Amino acid sequence: MLLQPRLNVKVSQRQVLTPGLVQMVSVLALNKLELKEMINGEMIENPVLEEIEEFSETLDERSGKEGDRERSASEVSAEAERVEKDPFDEIDFGSYFQDYLDPGYRTGSNFEELDKPSFEHFLSKPSTLSDHLHWQLGALALSEPLRVAAELVVGNLNEDGYLTANDEELASALLGEFAEGGAPLTAEGALGLIAEARRVVTQLDPIGVGARDLRECLQLQIEAQRREQVLMLRRRVAARSREADEVEREIAEAETEPSPDAFDVYDTAAFIADQCLPLLQKKDMREVNRLCRRTPEEVQSAVELIRRLDPRPGQRYDQTETRLIEPDVAFLKRGDDYVVVMNEEDLPALRLSQGYRKMLREKKTERDVREYVKERYKSAIQLLRNIEQRKNTIIRTCEVIVRRQTDFLERGVDALRPMMIKEVAEEIGVHPSTVSRAVSNKYVHTTQGVYELRFFFSEAVNGPEGGDLPLPLLKKRVRKLIEEEDPRKPWTDEYLAAELQRQGIQVTRRTVAKYREDMHIPSTHQRRIR
Repeated sequence: MLLQPRLNVKVSQRQVLTPGLVQMVSVLALNKLELKEMINGEMIENPVLEEIEEFSETLDERSGKEGDRERSASEVSAEAERVEKDPFDEIDFGSYFQDYLDPGYRTGSNFEELDKPSFEHFLSKPSTLSDHLHWQLGALALSEPLRVAAELVVGNLNEDGYLTANDEELASALLGEFAEGGAPLTAEGALGLIAEARRVVTQLDPIGVGARDLRECLQLQIEAQRREQVLMLRRRVAARSREADEVEREIAEAETEPSPDAFDVYDTAAFIADQCLPLLQKKDMREVNRLCRRTPEEVQSAVELIRRLDPRPGQRYDQTETRLIEPDVAFLKRGDDYVVVMNEEDLPALRLSQGYRKMLREKKTERDVREYVKERYKSAIQLLRNIEQRKNTIIRTCEVIVRRQTDFLERGVDALRPMMIKEVAEEIGVHPSTVSRAVSNKYVHTTQGVYELRFFFSEAVNGPEGGDLPLPLLKKRVRKLIEEEDPRKPWTDEYLAAELQRQGIQVTRRTVAKYREDMHIPSTHQRRIR
């Protein structure tokens, strides 16, 4: 039987998000800084949108402007009667978007009393690890092949300063660069150049860059500190104006017989970095002492030296950009009550262009231009609606937070109450996902400091006297118990759970372990100091 093509008609229902709804959802999730960036982009793409310039005006000027607007509106209406009717022309802009069509009058900001961060504390372009290393290479007298190899090594360092490519890969890349330049270079010669380039890079600041792993990184720093100690001894001995042979003899004794003096700690630290890092991570000092064959005091001195080293030397230069947090909303006290104030300072105030609206009324406007302006007007109106909807949703959500968390605003974190997103959504009559987007990545200025809006939402556990205890307070109590324990005999998760239960908080050992891990607190064995 041969298959034949057929046409089948099928009726089905499915949910489709309109472009306006998609934009509304995305606008709601933006914080103030992101919204400002989005508005600036829309003003560039949509000529119908205009920014209202900030200025003040008298009541007489405003009343005169309203009279001119009424006369202008009557003239436009009379002219529109002579133009072919269009459904778009019947939109009542004055009723729904008068604030956007009006040149506007902006009152003083209610957010002025909040402190703002100083831009003097931020760099326009911070120096990177690569910049710092290339600057040092430029100050060294290196041959051209060695300089190319060193720059290749620097280019393969990760953000921590570790070398991620092996010697064979680097040598192959080096051969490729010299092949393009026409200079002869053998595979053996390329490997030799890479080895020499690595030696040069590992001597640069910060010490430890160019290492393959943590073990090598620590050993490079230990050896650098040893050399610095030797140089200090040379200067100190030379300053005493002794005979040259006596100076050399004392230095030789210091380098070859380290046990009586401070040089012994470097040997022990190098051995621990090479052989005992996994044991040191587990804080198994008994096994470390056995392998080092040193006294506990000597091993502890070496461990303290290692703790002062930098396991990620590249991070001090390749730091992430400082994140500027600007509150989207503030909870301000007015008398005995708290009010919600949106932070709209520095946000562009938008209006619809009167000039483009006039083009829609003019009979001489070309059809293509008219259609384009219509689409731009629809897009602008939708954006203004979504921005207004975002503001209303955030304010309604924050008003519920203020009513439920008044004790927190008065007394601090200890008075925080459990609150679920679902409860707030039901109270303001929206879907929980809407509330989730309204509080996502947004911050609020309160009398207790600046907090993320999500901070106020937390689950509850059975607390003392039958009340509910929010999770932030439970984690705070777990951390406090761990901070008060004896480091030589740290408490187990089971003991912590029993101690909380004696305080009236019903939690299990697994719950305590989960919250301890969330706070990045080590286990009992790792916290123990022997």
